[in-house]
Amino acid sequence: MSPSVEPFDEAKYMALMDGLECSEVLFSSAKKNKDFRVDSQFYTMATNRNIGLDYCPIGRYLISTQYGVSKDMNSDGYGYPIYRMNEIHYSLCDLTTAKYVELTSEEFDEVKLNSRDVLFNRTNSFEFVGRTGIYYDSGVPQTFASYLVRLIPDNIHIYSEYLAAFLSTRFGVQEVRRRARQSINQTNVNPEEVKAIEIPLLKREFQETIRKCYEKAHQLRKDSAKTYTEAEVILTQKMGIGKTITAGEATAIKSLSASFVTSGRLDAEYYQPKYESIAQKLNTSETVLSLCNLYDKNFVPQDKESYQYIELADVGQSGDISGVDIQYGSDLPTRARRIVKTGQVIVSSVEGSLQSCALITDDYDGALCSTGFYVLDSDCINSETLLVLFKSEPMQALMKQRCSGSILAAIGKDEFLSMPLPKINDDIQKEIAFKVQESFALRRKSKQLLDYAKQAVEMAIEHGEDVSLEWLKSKANEEV
Repeated sequence: MSPSVEPFDEAKYMALMDGLECSEVLFSSAKKNKDFRVDSQFYTMATNRNIGLDYCPIGRYLISTQYGVSKDMNSDGYGYPIYRMNEIHYSLCDLTTAKYVELTSEEFDEVKLNSRDVLFNRTNSFEFVGRTGIYYDSGVPQTFASYLVRLIPDNIHIYSEYLAAFLSTRFGVQEVRRRARQSINQTNVNPEEVKAIEIPLLKREFQETIRKCYEKAHQLRKDSAKTYTEAEVILTQKMGIGKTITAGEATAIKSLSASFVTSGRLDAEYYQPKYESIAQKLNTSETVLSLCNLYDKNFVPQDKESYQYIELADVGQSGDISGVDIQYGSDLPTRARRIVKTGQVIVSSVEGSLQSCALITDDYDGALCSTGFYVLDSDCINSETLLVLFKSEPMQALMKQRCSGSILAAIGKDEFLSMPLPKINDDIQKEIAFKVQESFALRRKSKQLLDYAKQAVEMAIEHGEDVSLEWLKSKANEEV
């Protein structure tokens, strides 16, 4: 050895490895994995197990796994309602869906969802892979999309609710992500890898308590949706704008000056008489521009600052937000350029997701959202009423009318701002605001119960079942 070369001792090795992770794995051990994984993250991200608990592969107690429907979906109500990843929030499937799929009765029977089925998202961006939710029967036959996988546990050794809770814990998320395969456009997880994840077999009493938390959370969510519907009914009955008017005529004759010269549009759908009927029924000379403030100035995130980032998939059916990811500015996509404040309303501009409108609460003050949203508020319409307005059928129809584009149709800024928007009486606004606030309060209680269930599973893995079970029972009783 040259005198100028220092010995490569342990201290030098530790200095070189500072901040890095490394695992030494025997070739014979790597071969035991059925997919022969040799990527580093599969080994460096492995979670520690509690030696005091019994573990087994999830697949051991699954009755079956099944891929969803691989067919074109529509938003016009033709066929069966179909769940996508967008309709899974806080370990529960939403009460309603935005898309439909046409199937024969025989095809549907094979993919019909049953109460307490677990849906697992197997492919999407890295943040959304592994999103898991319980489906509870709503009385409406429903199915699920191909990028979801149905997991049916035996509900003896592993309860559906416990499986969903475990996969939502930091242990479950890390296990899913270390098995994920990333490409340039998306991340995928093989369901066989999910079945290989080791899950602790917690006591039946513990799992039963988890189940009760989920069922209570589901009921609270139904109560929340009912209360939100009451807010919509107030708008319908007292303003007469809650339902879309269907015109008898399906054609319209327009002169050049009354069509292309004015609007720049030549597509027939844009001039359907039903849209004129809706505008007449709104009976207003006001527009989004005259009644609202639009915030479309780009915000440049700081690389080393962390931000909550709201995407379309984070917006629920009742105008709520959940499952938001926290990322450093350097990791955010270039579309994360709108900063939002408490009391503002975000409205999706993308056709097919126009119902994704949400109210910004204190929890998301200062968060970022995608440029696919319009961010607005009003000096004369409270935020809750503004939310209900933009989610109402007439406004949704007018937004759909004004969408344009071939690859990704969306409503442009000028078209959005020129939409008619009615003024609402102050007393009616107060009634609507009260109902929406009540709805959000019920949903917060639902979310809290699900958070308790997830925390209890993490606590059981780290500190044992008995302590965790007593803690969960006390917390659950507080919310009941």
